[in-house]
Amino acid sequence: MQNGIHFISGLPRSGTTLLSALLNQNPRFSAGVTSGVFQLLTTVQPLLSARSEFHTFTNDAKRLAIERGLITNYFDDVHREKVIFDTNRLWTSKAATLDVLFPKAKIICCVRSVAWILDSIERLLDKNPLEPSRLFNFDATTNVYVRAEMMTSSAPTGFIGGPYSALREAFYGLHSGKLLLVTYESLTRAPESTMASIYDFIGETPFMHDFKNVQFSTEIYDQSIGIAGLHRVDRAVEYKPRKTVLPPDLFQRHEASEFWKQPGANPNKVKVL
Repeated sequence: MQNGIHFISGLPRSGTTLLSALLNQNPRFSAGVTSGVFQLLTTVQPLLSARSEFHTFTNDAKRLAIERGLITNYFDDVHREKVIFDTNRLWTSKAATLDVLFPKAKIICCVRSVAWILDSIERLLDKNPLEPSRLFNFDATTNVYVRAEMMTSSAPTGFIGGPYSALREAFYGLHSGKLLLVTYESLTRAPESTMASIYDFIGETPFMHDFKNVQFSTEIYDQSIGIAGLHRVDRAVEYKPRKTVLPPDLFQRHEASEFWKQPGANPNKVKVL
């Protein structure tokens, strides 16, 4: 992988699939909705720690070589001539690791109000009423309040809460300079200027994207989760205002979740588009 790597992270239903679809229009780039790289890395790291009986034969130089090699080799056979954008909502929890493995890499974080993320999920569930989803352990007896509680858990397994906690950790952490936050509203309302700012942040030459023809989907993957349309992108990039389908009390509970917008809440001056 001769042309570098960057990472896409942030919150679900916040524009990561749209961003990947746009980046893929550039023939120099390769971006996907997700990969197995994060899981591979977090599986290998404990094996290189004191947890393993072979720990005495391992040092930081070996760990660096193995962990960096795991990621670069994952993409090397297909993407030797491209800039890689690997996607996982929990990459922000590994900002320190990524800073050591790839000092020049950036983490682009797509963000959105948790209230509207919950609204988006509920709309998807309404379109798939006959099959329980893996997101809720295939439980067919949940209601909107139970689903919201499950998704906003701060544990890594929380569909929204895990990435949200990891994002806050990175936003206020020592490696916040690697982050660029891209709001859903900016990406859908002003895609041209937003993409230009992303290119500037990662140090790449601007590219003329076609914002009226951005179709993209991963139906087989979405069906395996039990929620069809999770990663589908409409042809034209546009912002569509709407009323929420959430109960008012639930929406209000999560409406003020956009900490990146709060006055005085960005001490590290993380760039937010």
